[in-house]
Amino acid sequence: MKLKLVVAAGLFLCASAAAQDNQTQFVVQDIRVEGLQRVALGAALTYIPVQVGDEMNAFRTSQLIRSLYSSTHFENIEVLRDGGTLVIRVSERPTISNIIFEGNDDIKDEQLQDSLNDNDIRVGEPLDKTVLTSIENGLKDFFYSIGKYNADVTAIVTPLPRNRVDLKLLFEEGDAAKIEQINIVGNEIFSDAELMDQFELQYDTPWWDFLSETRYQQQTLNGDMETLRSYYMDRGYLRFNIDSTQVSMTPEKSGIYIALNVSEGEQYTISGVELIGDLLGNEEYIQAVLPLTEGELYSQAEVTYTEEFISKYLGRFGYAYPTVTTIPEINDEDKTVKLTLSVDPGKRIYVRRINFFGNNVTSDEVLRQNVTQMEGTWLSNPSLESSKNILSRLTYMEEVEFDTVRIPGKDDQVDVNFSVKEQPSGSFTAGIGYGDRTKLSLQAGIQQDNFLGTGKRVALNLNTVSYQQSIQLSYSDPFFTIDGISLGGSVGYSEFDGGDFNVVQYNSKQWSAGATIGYPINEFNRISFGLTYSNVELFNQTRYLQTDRFYAQFLQDDPDAAVKYQSFLTSVVWSRTTLNRGVYPTAGSSQRASFSITTPNSDVNYFKTMFDAKYYFPLTRNQRWSFLARLRLGYGNGYGDTNGVEQILPFNENFTAGGADTLRGFENNTVGPRGVIRQGSSFITGPDGVIIPGSPSNDSYFLSSRSLGGNAMALGGVELIVPTPFVEEEMDNSIRTSLFLDVGNVWDTEFDYDAIKDLTNQSQDPLLDYSDWKLYRASAGLSVQWLSPMGPMVFSFSRALKDRPGDDAKFFTFNIGQTF
Repeated sequence: MKLKLVVAAGLFLCASAAAQDNQTQFVVQDIRVEGLQRVALGAALTYIPVQVGDEMNAFRTSQLIRSLYSSTHFENIEVLRDGGTLVIRVSERPTISNIIFEGNDDIKDEQLQDSLNDNDIRVGEPLDKTVLTSIENGLKDFFYSIGKYNADVTAIVTPLPRNRVDLKLLFEEGDAAKIEQINIVGNEIFSDAELMDQFELQYDTPWWDFLSETRYQQQTLNGDMETLRSYYMDRGYLRFNIDSTQVSMTPEKSGIYIALNVSEGEQYTISGVELIGDLLGNEEYIQAVLPLTEGELYSQAEVTYTEEFISKYLGRFGYAYPTVTTIPEINDEDKTVKLTLSVDPGKRIYVRRINFFGNNVTSDEVLRQNVTQMEGTWLSNPSLESSKNILSRLTYMEEVEFDTVRIPGKDDQVDVNFSVKEQPSGSFTAGIGYGDRTKLSLQAGIQQDNFLGTGKRVALNLNTVSYQQSIQLSYSDPFFTIDGISLGGSVGYSEFDGGDFNVVQYNSKQWSAGATIGYPINEFNRISFGLTYSNVELFNQTRYLQTDRFYAQFLQDDPDAAVKYQSFLTSVVWSRTTLNRGVYPTAGSSQRASFSITTPNSDVNYFKTMFDAKYYFPLTRNQRWSFLARLRLGYGNGYGDTNGVEQILPFNENFTAGGADTLRGFENNTVGPRGVIRQGSSFITGPDGVIIPGSPSNDSYFLSSRSLGGNAMALGGVELIVPTPFVEEEMDNSIRTSLFLDVGNVWDTEFDYDAIKDLTNQSQDPLLDYSDWKLYRASAGLSVQWLSPMGPMVFSFSRALKDRPGDDAKFFTFNIGQTF
């Protein structure tokens, strides 16, 4: 009986469906689409798989609806029949008029927009509300991964006229859960403290350890677990394992407890190392330099290094994609492991083309000159890295990256694409200031390190500072020849007033012309040679003990007459740089040593030598924190004699210190020896009535308020480079903030302190031994540097920690166009 009822019900349903299908079947005589606003009728018809004359039925109706929904233009679709007319009534999806992010701190607007773009949600496009929930959940998952378990994300859609909407993503991030405790269970060989020192995540840190990460982040925990694994594996514990991980939180979701259960195992030693596969005939060399040695403890780091070494070594010969696999054979009985390194070099890869992207100013030819990888040759990973480093050190490049793209259908060819980001290559040097000594000072100049995109440096400097009026034109071509020989030259004229320069009073006129030629030794080292002709006139000078020694070599009837001399100065300069960037580097070092000497046929014979070094040490992985150590040394003196007088370094060539480029916290050029004026004693009448000069021991002396400079210099300092507050990380290449300590001195090795120390001092300040290099100065403070469109700007707040009588301390300095 039940079976009969089931069959009867089934027949009834089939009959009903057939009857309904017969009612919906009709021949389409016309098609009408209602509700269109933004979508054109022609565009809508392309998604309708029905034409006039077709027979309409239930299947074609569902097919039509699916096709229209696939266009992503419509939110609601109805299919109706009006006699022989097919009526399609649609409701369009609203257009996104604006997207607003509110309350997001941990996720930048750009990152959020990229995420929305992946879901085709952008301004001007129709809004698919069905994906908003998945976006909300995805963003919540992100906040959970960084320990913000109370975070919430809400998508608010606000209707606007003309079927438009505003989309607002409202974030309530809350505070990140703080790690209350991290427990490592099962460790016996290494203590908890020793293992925790390897972790980036920390807990219960002292207040001053502001670099520690105490917020829970899943990604950071995963990294710490790998670090822990590597710590054991690098010390021979081949069977080490993290058995389980438990992460629990307090009921209020503000604290996190982490527990890691580990099995340490025992140490394993290497019983043998075997190389198999094709090593291109270099088996003996590779075997000789491998760090893996029989009898030593197993180290996963050494294994990884060995694989990378072999890969890079084969990459030097064009085998850019080798496969190096280490096969361990573990013997648990004697706790040894035999390592077999299987090497498959693959095919030799050639470079078809080198492309450059992002260079809007610099020509491809200039960039190509700095690339050591050549087209048509083997692909060499060392050459690519070298090319990247060289390009990065150009002062007009901010960022440089490269990637290799395989050519479709060619398994032995690639294109190399360099992506560069340029930065301002010119600087406008300007300055205005007022001081008790310098009065009003103005200066201006322009320098272009990448003139018209050619990589050539052209500079025109015009100075109308109170102490100097000068003009200088310089030019340098770093690729005068195709193999990197550089050629440069300069001409200039200047009038100088030492009294306004914070040094002793004298005036000079000088014009000069010179040329230099440079030769590359290798990627990092360079040597150059130069010759400069100078014509100098010194006049209006105040006579000091130090300057009288220089003037004594010139026979003059009038001691107040101007002194003129000509010189031919030859120079040799060695420079080395491994800096990661040309401007605002964070890693690497640079050294520069120079020696210059006048030719014997010059009117003055002297030499000068200088050494300048900078060392950058990154403190964090992203190199936003870095440590800088600086050193600058200089020494000069005369050689030979003129008119029986031993020559010394001309005082106008002396070293000076003080200011942003040397010792911050002191007025420009005020650090160093001061001019000494010796005054003879009065004449006296002898017993026979003859008037004779007084004894020299009764002489007195005066100290000038100005520095004279010295022939020796030693300056140094350290800086802690820190992220600039309230500035995005992307601006690190344009703005730099640092805490600094400057130390140094300028002294005169030819100064005779004993000859005048017992004379009467007519000055307020005491006489110092200006030949003593230990009379150092020191200062500390904060410096902010900005690579502005006008050129580099430097703001320094500093305090003198160690000064000497007569020094002029300076708390704040500001420079435009300062060279770093």
